Amino acid sequence: MAETSTVEKVKKPKWLRVKLPTGKKYTELRGLVNKYDLHTICTSGSCPNMGECWGEGTATFMILGNICTRSCGFCGVKTGRPETVEWAEPEKVARSIKLMSIKHAVITSVDRDDLKDGGSIIWAETVKAIRRANPKTTLETLIPDFQEDHKALDRIIEVAPEVVSHNIETVRRLTREVRIQAKYDRSLAVLKYLKDQGIKRTKSGIMLGLGETEEEVIQSMQDLADANVDIVTIGQYLQPSKKHLPVKEFITPEQFKKYEEIGKKMGFRHVESGALVRSSYKAHKHME
Repeated sequence: MAETSTVEKVKKPKWLRVKLPTGKKYTELRGLVNKYDLHTICTSGSCPNMGECWGEGTATFMILGNICTRSCGFCGVKTGRPETVEWAEPEKVARSIKLMSIKHAVITSVDRDDLKDGGSIIWAETVKAIRRANPKTTLETLIPDFQEDHKALDRIIEVAPEVVSHNIETVRRLTREVRIQAKYDRSLAVLKYLKDQGIKRTKSGIMLGLGETEEEVIQSMQDLADANVDIVTIGQYLQPSKKHLPVKEFITPEQFKKYEEIGKKMGFRHVESGALVRSSYKAHKHME
């Protein structure tokens, strides 16, 4: 407990301070979200990059409810018994994207280990619904591991989102502590399977500041490169509440830059590395 209270008193460094979102496009989209009660991760998660992403026509939406079957030590999403699947949800998400005139949409979800298909049917139907209503909108799906069920993964592959993402979140040594029900090698296997089955752009992300070493971060990046992952995001972990894992270290901008340069040398198409980088940060650029 002493370690947690000490970390909590540490003042956040200046590079983690962000300006409030502003701009005509942001104001317009915020008005639509409020008027039609649209649900985006951008607003519910108070993302620091919301203004920037919305200004560029990118937003993130979460499907399959807001209660997760897993209890990861870093995540602020509620854990428990999820609600019944809402089969009208795909059309609702497609409508939200149309109302907001989103150019590039990122879709994510909670883990639904309670469902036989892991939620993959709703996932596929959501992509189809978005494509029908928004044929010019490109898509990134930030998926769970589906417990490496190839039948579930094949449903995602069949609808062929422009980018398919699955985060390893942390280094191998810390996976059991950070992602209790997940497995490091299973996540790598999922990413490799997606690529081997024809997904053009695969993507993964890592959080820093949980006690990992530089060598471990570089090894994780190499593991992703070996799985033929195209895009990597690296950001600072921030503790959602006192109940979650404490921040062990605030990574400097110089260190993030170093990881970016290392990633480029490894051959990744894109490396987004910085304190405020999140999974969907500058996601539209990853279509280039």
